[in-house]
Amino acid sequence: MLTFILAILLAGATLLFISLLKIYTHVPKIELKRQARSGDESANMLYRAAAYGDSASVLLWFFIGLAAAIFFVLVATALPAWLALVVSLILIWAGFGWLPNTGSGVVGRTAARYFTPIFTGLLGVLYPVLDRIANWFKKYGHVTIHTGLYQKEDVLDLLNRQHAQTDNRITESELNVIAGALTYGDKLVGQIMIPWRVVKSVATTEAVGPHLMDELHASGHSRFPVYQDKPDNVVGMLYARDLINAQAGGQVRDLMKKEVFYIHEERRLNQALQAFLKTRHHLFIVVNSFEEKIGIITLEDVLEQIIGKQVVDEFDKYDDLRAVAAMTAKKEHSENQEPKDKE
Repeated sequence: MLTFILAILLAGATLLFISLLKIYTHVPKIELKRQARSGDESANMLYRAAAYGDSASVLLWFFIGLAAAIFFVLVATALPAWLALVVSLILIWAGFGWLPNTGSGVVGRTAARYFTPIFTGLLGVLYPVLDRIANWFKKYGHVTIHTGLYQKEDVLDLLNRQHAQTDNRITESELNVIAGALTYGDKLVGQIMIPWRVVKSVATTEAVGPHLMDELHASGHSRFPVYQDKPDNVVGMLYARDLINAQAGGQVRDLMKKEVFYIHEERRLNQALQAFLKTRHHLFIVVNSFEEKIGIITLEDVLEQIIGKQVVDEFDKYDDLRAVAAMTAKKEHSENQEPKDKE
């Protein structure tokens, strides 16, 4: 009878230690620390034990192994050794397979509330030895924890699941920025550029004054290619902000920046961003394989793909310049069809 009672107590102790191991390692230490700082006494108590990290796990694994071993010995005195081994394996399976779903909630937390002060005291005394054992396992045990992530798509799937997580405290905009930072490099410059047909160009000989300022402001842009003789001959860039501080009089050539940078339409956006940072220039002219100017791309265009929403400055007018280009193309197509219809 005494053997049976001791076996029951050891089985309970084994399940208790497994439950504590689950509790100390289930919630990340950083989250326990946040909860403790918010005034959660239970979290504060658990954090004091979890803060010992691998040393706490070593001590709990020792208790689990010791309790399970003694349980096996006691059961083996009454049953065949093979059956005692089966019973012991079932006990361990119940601890790791069943308790996480039922026992490590209210029961486990209640047990932790009473046992943690004692456990923390033992850790404080045995920490030097436990820390050496934990370091030995790290060095020679080749124990690694796999993140479960292999490629970018796995991270994106994790972000999608984070949206639906009940205790999620990451805002939707923050999740969108993370996703945008992961995916913007897959897009090409030609996919997001502003088509050349809606780009406002300025001649080098145009006079600086209120009329030019109003015209440029109405275009919806804040940076403008400057051409000489013909629109295709770009020789510089004009910034609207330079016009604000300029005195009336003079010509555009006096205010324009002479640096002109080009980028191919098939470059990826991460390459474009690196080029923007390297040149410290905010606008590139996009060309195709025939060296034809087909559009422009700005730093804001790339940033919009990362943050997931439009970057608006004081000179922006239209919500979507690419939509303007589509409307312009549709209008041009209709105008070209009208003479044929009349015929």
